[in-house]
Amino acid sequence: MLLRQHESMQELEFRHLNTIQKMRCELIRLQHQTELTNQLEYNKRRERELRRKHVMEVRQQPKSLKSKELQIKKQFQDTCKIQTRQYKALRNHLLETTPKSEHKAVLKRLKEEQTRKLAILAEQYDHSINEMLSTQALRLDEAQEAECQVLKMQLQQELELLNAYQSKIKMQAEAQHDRELRELEQRVSLRRALLEQKV
Repeated sequence: MLLRQHESMQELEFRHLNTIQKMRCELIRLQHQTELTNQLEYNKRRERELRRKHVMEVRQQPKSLKSKELQIKKQFQDTCKIQTRQYKALRNHLLETTPKSEHKAVLKRLKEEQTRKLAILAEQYDHSINEMLSTQALRLDEAQEAECQVLKMQLQQELELLNAYQSKIKMQAEAQHDRELRELEQRVSLRRALLEQKV
């Protein structure tokens, strides 16, 4: 009777341990599933936010480019004013130092020279504006592309860390289950040996 009682007790203990371990496994699985879902949602949100930021930058770009363009135009106008002042001073000086009969030819030559110089200057400034516009657009594209790559790498690393952490937890749980089973087997066999000795 004692042996029968021991056997039914042993069966109950193993069943109980098995139930606890199954529940623990299910809880770990649910927890890991939730963590993974949260991580993936977080990744999507970060990517969405970055895309929004990039769209805003692209929208803002014409404004910043416009202000830079206006800055270049203002520089051009200032340079034109300086050139005009220099031209007037030179004209006055030449008119004072050349005979009246040559004044017409001198003025004509000066006027042509000034028109030519201003045309070259205008061309240089147009070139500066076009170069600035194309360079800025390219720079923004490159910067945004680099930012996307950095974010992707960062999110990938976070996902890998989570997977590694979850694998470690699973392995620890499996080791704990093996240990609990071994301990129970030892307890049961010791109890049976004592019981048989007693009998």
